[in-house]
Amino acid sequence: MAFDFKKEYKDFYAPKSVPAIVNVPVMNYIAIRGAGNPNEANGAYQDAIEQLYGVAYTIKMSKMGDHRIDGYFDFVVPPLEGLWWQDGIDGIDLTRKNDYQWISMIRIPEFVTQETVEWAINEAGKKKKREFSDVKFWMFNEGLCVQIMHTGSYDSECSSIAIMDEYLNKNGYEYDFSDVRKHHEIYMSDCRKVAAEKLKTIIRHPIRKK
Repeated sequence: MAFDFKKEYKDFYAPKSVPAIVNVPVMNYIAIRGAGNPNEANGAYQDAIEQLYGVAYTIKMSKMGDHRIDGYFDFVVPPLEGLWWQDGIDGIDLTRKNDYQWISMIRIPEFVTQETVEWAINEAGKKKKREFSDVKFWMFNEGLCVQIMHTGSYDSECSSIAIMDEYLNKNGYEYDFSDVRKHHEIYMSDCRKVAAEKLKTIIRHPIRKK
């Protein structure tokens, strides 16, 4: 049976609809950095998602070809994630989509190395007849965070963020946004198949003790 990060690491992928503190260890990702409105048709964000999934599934399906990856085990491709910010703002302003900076990313198993990603980029390019060179191997040490499961549209996330704000104030924590630690979303639903009011999105923010 394929290894499923969502089932094996429920602390990180199955939070409740109330805030909880979690210490996130170093994780490996494939990632693309970009800017602009994610809703733009055929825009940079949509292209980034296509590149990420192309490389992720090339690694997963390497078992079907001649290329052998050291330590390989079959896995379920984890959910898409994103770090979001705007210059000069701590956190995120959900109304200013055109000013978004973002890193779109997918977690990868520990056996995946820089060399594995480079092979997958070349292999995906041959098969799909397009460029995947924006994809990068990235190790992300997120650290201490507060998170919550948000149900609803992405534009309504402010309601869940307000709940996290209150929780931190009551428990002696404050946000710790930085050049690396950003507003983090993990997309547990496929927005192409699920109604906006039923979307499940993990919201995770970096924190520290006051």
